[in-house]
Amino acid sequence: MGIGILAPARAVAQQETILSGEWDKTFAKSDKVDHRKETFKNRYGITLAADLYQPKNASGRLAAIAVSGPFGAVKEQSSGLYAQTMAERGFITLAFDPSYTGESSGEPRNLASPDINTEDFSAAVDFLGLQPNVDRNRIGVIGICGYSGMALTAATSDSRIKALATTSMYDMSRSMSRSHEDSYTMEQRQKVIEYLSQQRWADAENGKYAVGYHEVPFDENGNIVKGQRVLPENLPEHPHPVLRAFFDYYRTPRGFHARSINSTTAWTATTPMSFFSFPMYAN
Repeated sequence: MGIGILAPARAVAQQETILSGEWDKTFAKSDKVDHRKETFKNRYGITLAADLYQPKNASGRLAAIAVSGPFGAVKEQSSGLYAQTMAERGFITLAFDPSYTGESSGEPRNLASPDINTEDFSAAVDFLGLQPNVDRNRIGVIGICGYSGMALTAATSDSRIKALATTSMYDMSRSMSRSHEDSYTMEQRQKVIEYLSQQRWADAENGKYAVGYHEVPFDENGNIVKGQRVLPENLPEHPHPVLRAFFDYYRTPRGFHARSINSTTAWTATTPMSFFSFPMYAN
């Protein structure tokens, strides 16, 4: 009896990482720092795209910081602004796009993983530690909003990370698996699991990954609400204050960026599955 191996009809080429050569940030370029684009690989072989910021006229080995977040944002938005600002204060900084997003590689697009995105921070430490002007004993990380959990998790298992800061700290594994403020009932949680499981059948049958809400909501009748954008095209008349704050950044000229999931689209609909299974910073 022979053993057959199922293989796709055509080989899938590794996605080529092409970086924009222009200053396409949502913030002004500082005249106090030097900037250049960089790429590096994580230990899963995914190529990450990043912006390296260095204080001008600095000498000796400097402390360094890797920065990423918020969840669904790109390095041209707030993480880049944080990185540039910290470089103005004397640090070498690296703002990077997490795997599967922005200019970083990885297929399918618009996917998040508590494991791989945690590894992204350690891979950024790898890169920084190889720079001749970085002091390996003074490397830290900044996690913004939903990537705070990944930054914290990386720090619990990577002793090279000597300092950690988070801003607008948000636990994506808890938020996705229990909803905001742990508001899911057990019945609702099971409904979400069933919805995600059935969505996998749909994706497998269609040969592509649908997008949807990464924090699955319910309407007033107890039905799951589906959508294809993190943020609406237009702000409703009486929006929740959090929705207004997000909209006023990601959907307006102040913070809009075409590569940002939060600005233009949504995560793959099945993204929450791994966050249900693997709570972050449990150790």
